Amino acid sequence: MGNNGKNGRKIQDQHKDYAAAGNYAAIDLGTNSCRLVIATPTPTSFHVVETFSKITRLGEGIINDNELSRAAIRRTVTALKVCRGVINEYAPIVKSRFVATAACRRAKNCREFVELVKKEAGIDLEIISSKEESRLAVVGCVPLLNRNIKRMLVFDIGGGSTEISLARITDSGKTFIEGFVSLPYGVVTISEAFPKQDMTNLAYTTIMERTQKLLEEFDEKFGIYEGIKNQEIQVVGTSGTVTVLGAVHLNLPRYNRSAVDGISISGPDMTRVINKIKNIGDEGRRKHPCIGPSKSDLTIAGCAIIESLLTFWPIAEITVADRGIREGILLDMMHHERQMGQNRRQRNIYHRNRGRFGRHGRKSFNPKKEENQDK
Repeated sequence: MGNNGKNGRKIQDQHKDYAAAGNYAAIDLGTNSCRLVIATPTPTSFHVVETFSKITRLGEGIINDNELSRAAIRRTVTALKVCRGVINEYAPIVKSRFVATAACRRAKNCREFVELVKKEAGIDLEIISSKEESRLAVVGCVPLLNRNIKRMLVFDIGGGSTEISLARITDSGKTFIEGFVSLPYGVVTISEAFPKQDMTNLAYTTIMERTQKLLEEFDEKFGIYEGIKNQEIQVVGTSGTVTVLGAVHLNLPRYNRSAVDGISISGPDMTRVINKIKNIGDEGRRKHPCIGPSKSDLTIAGCAIIESLLTFWPIAEITVADRGIREGILLDMMHHERQMGQNRRQRNIYHRNRGRFGRHGRKSFNPKKEENQDK
């Protein structure tokens, strides 16, 4: 009874600490979905307060004329209005960042869309480059890195593009991107380019071959094949497809983020799961509790990209990440605020000491004080 009381007080104290730290908000608006997370900082990471996710397919049909359709815009603005409502519930927000990726980078009518989002949802969208998208995905996945490994290859399969980044962690703990490649397609654009309910073997093979062709220069420049072979590079996958593969691998009755995030799947097991998903066909994927109708075509498109990586590089295992850009944004903002706080404290200490010891570090001479002491 006493222990429960102590534990209860400890949890309450933690919640107070979280609340005192203030709320941060991040939105990742992709080609396929709109995702919001609100969190408070902790000493080593952050505590998630609220999340919202909605499949909006903003990039639906964009491969035809490079324009966001009216229907897609309506769906997305509606989802962003929900995001604004959730954000308002957790005000005040210490800091926020709302980013949009491939679909908006590509769309000719992106400016009109951004203005409409500002007007209707009160959200300022920032269209980020593929390089920044890669960096944020890496930052979001760094907590999953094995401490004994200093390099990581992160692949992020989006709706309209696929970012593959090679990062290095320095001895001081800083992360920098050695190099990255952005494939100009993702699960939405692939599924629209091959619109049949069940992707043909030819279409699947075409995606694999094109992906591997685009990876050749990237691989040669950074010696990735040898690095993976020598287990000097940890491979991390972040996307809807890779998390679905994780759930199917675990035979989950329904998707569970806490069960999937951070697990490692061997290369042979990943290949077996991909084959299973291919073999059950479109109807089987639609009925699967971890896939469903909305992800059936997207999952098989993503499988083609992942299988191309598995056959191109000697990948022993893949770490599954149910995290990415949003988490990268949060960690970025919180680190920046902590740095600003440390700088303010250092300035305050400096000014206090300067007042006490003078410009040259010696105690200031006060004639009146000295006179009083003599008396």
